[in-house]
Amino acid sequence: MDRPDSPDLPAPVPLPRRAGIGSRARAWSVHLARNFLAATVYRWYGRRLLSFVMSEPMPGHVAMILDGNRRFARQFGLSRVTDGHRQGARKLMEVIAWCDQLGIDTVTLWGLSTSNFTRPRDELDELFRIIREQLRSLRDHHGSVAPRRVRVLGRVELLPPELQDDLKVLEKETAGDGPRFLNIALAYGGRDEIIDAFRRMLADRQASGATFDEVRESVSESELRRYLYTGDETPDPDLIIRTSGEVRLSGFLLWQSADSELYFCDPYWPAFRKIDLFRAIRSYQQRQRRFGA
Repeated sequence: MDRPDSPDLPAPVPLPRRAGIGSRARAWSVHLARNFLAATVYRWYGRRLLSFVMSEPMPGHVAMILDGNRRFARQFGLSRVTDGHRQGARKLMEVIAWCDQLGIDTVTLWGLSTSNFTRPRDELDELFRIIREQLRSLRDHHGSVAPRRVRVLGRVELLPPELQDDLKVLEKETAGDGPRFLNIALAYGGRDEIIDAFRRMLADRQASGATFDEVRESVSESELRRYLYTGDETPDPDLIIRTSGEVRLSGFLLWQSADSELYFCDPYWPAFRKIDLFRAIRSYQQRQRRFGA
């Protein structure tokens, strides 16, 4: 688990509650000075890190598990856990723009798993509203930095009909864009993807009149890949990032992640910063990739 070193930014100085005007003025001056210093150090470190990562080979496909929205809401005392998801949704456009800046061709974001459907109905309904709002924002700002072809991964039929319609419209409107891609995983599960791939493959073979022996002999890695949600035109992720401090993939891109580099970081998804992405890329670039055993 990679937890790169980070600069020790000075914490703000608490102001005394009961002090004279002179004491409070001095404390406030120190408070502003230290915060200014922290911001200056942060900007310098960010520019230095950006210069480093831009000088090295960039991953072509970065996938992200957007974890920690509910815990973010609880930690910061938000009135509802879905307020954390709303904060996280606002982070999406920023992260896509950062990936555009770095020249990353394919970005895959996992926003909703099939296991999330066990949550209370009112929470799910609010999640679906947030997703629809973010899709509208994505349509409004699409191509503001670099056009990306949008594809949806998952059991879309489990989503509300109006959300399904929004996703179809977004895919259709961006179908001619490229060569960069944005994959959005909704109602997604890694095991579900493999099961669905087998079902589609078998259905095609049955429709073609193939015998059982012919089906058995035709099964191969390259053949099954064509039936995955990502299809055979999407490269496997070079780097998978998970936020919130959890150290597992939870089945994300179960087939495609066999040779991916993994990076786990502590910030909850709504608190994920550009510098956190740069650190993940730096970690990837410092590794010697070994495909296979």
